[in-house]
Amino acid sequence: MSEQKILVEAQHLQQYFPAGGFGKHKKYVQAVDDVSFAIRKGETLGLVGESGCGKTTVGRTLTRLYEPTDGKIIYDGNVIFDKANKIAVDMLPYRRKMQMVFQDPYASLDPRMTIGDIVGEPIDIHNLASDSKERHDKIISLLDRVGLNSEHANRYPHEFSGGQRQRVGIARALAVDPEFIVCDEPVSALDVSIQAQVVNMFEELQDTMGLTYLFIAHDLSVVRHISNRIGVMYLGKLVELADSFELISHSVHPYTRSLISAIPIADPVKARTTVRIPLSGDVPSPLNPPSGCRFRTRCPYADERCACEKPVLKEVAPGHFAACHHPGNTD
Repeated sequence: MSEQKILVEAQHLQQYFPAGGFGKHKKYVQAVDDVSFAIRKGETLGLVGESGCGKTTVGRTLTRLYEPTDGKIIYDGNVIFDKANKIAVDMLPYRRKMQMVFQDPYASLDPRMTIGDIVGEPIDIHNLASDSKERHDKIISLLDRVGLNSEHANRYPHEFSGGQRQRVGIARALAVDPEFIVCDEPVSALDVSIQAQVVNMFEELQDTMGLTYLFIAHDLSVVRHISNRIGVMYLGKLVELADSFELISHSVHPYTRSLISAIPIADPVKARTTVRIPLSGDVPSPLNPPSGCRFRTRCPYADERCACEKPVLKEVAPGHFAACHHPGNTD
């Protein structure tokens, strides 16, 4: 995996949203703050964390649906955004390569468009069909690829279940034959039985089309199943990043350990011996995050250094990165 080419890279990515005030008193929601990672061609990088930690904002900023406040984005060796050097390339050619599957299958599809037109819209925008017959054939082929049939093309989104709508969203993303897809909690709105089908479909599509994924979710058990590597976010910061097995087996950040302890275990004997690691307190506001380490207000190992000094994401083992002043502390 390490020899594979890097397809997408974010360097010191920052996304602040204005939240009122004027001049010196202007306030910002620090949704994403100094996040760096790279995704190799053909791999799946999972991104987990509790609601409001900035996962979705990372995905939308990476594809420049949100224009970054600061940082640098590199796609396939080309800089597509660099705040410091005032580089912001036209994204239309890159929209063919970078696509997104949205979280809510009910809100992300236009209720006034037929399924055929929803899937066909990217084909029209990028002029990928020479005539109406080729366009129609492509739409039917895409629907077939995601487990829908030709009859569905003339129906409207309200006639479908959540799982079927999410399949339409995936077909729309595949319509431009992309290389990289941001999957923004694509199964969180679905029933558990349907979740497995959709996750398996993502894996099959990756095998057949050579896709690269950023898979965003708050359910660590789903991410563990599909991801090669996993990054953990807390309050706009990336706090740990490692190979999927390594992260689950040998996590060193106290927040990651708390998330892992909450994964349900099917075996009742094992479940009884597993110790939950509850977190005290509430998540601080991204409008006014704590000084130093953002996790310190809920961390049992926090000390004065944690209050004064921001931890830097550094390598604690080969390929295993953590932003913690006391990695692996279990005292």
